[in-house]
Amino acid sequence: PDRSFPLSHYHRRLQSAYQRVEPTPSRLQREVAAALDRVGWTDVFEHVTAEGLSLDMAQPATKRAVEVDGPSHFLKNPKSKTYVENGSTRCKSRLLRRLGWDV
Repeated sequence: PDRSFPLSHYHRRLQSAYQRVEPTPSRLQREVAAALDRVGWTDVFEHVTAEGLSLDMAQPATKRAVEVDGPSHFLKNPKSKTYVENGSTRCKSRLLRRLGWDV
């Protein structure tokens, strides 16, 4: 494993656990993919990076991607009434940025 990966000593176990789950695209995700296709944005649907991270729609050559995150990816701040990414979504976003992806 790449030693620059923050959890390199767990890399194989983390990747194996993550990849066991088959992606199940939502209706919204399929609609967004169709809209992007209509405007000429070609992508790989449900792309898995070399590191094992799944992207809803991606252009691997340019490392550009679109993630369609529904309500389960966010937490509501009761005081400000704003939404923020939950922990797992935030972690994935940070990893993707560190790996050079524009999401």
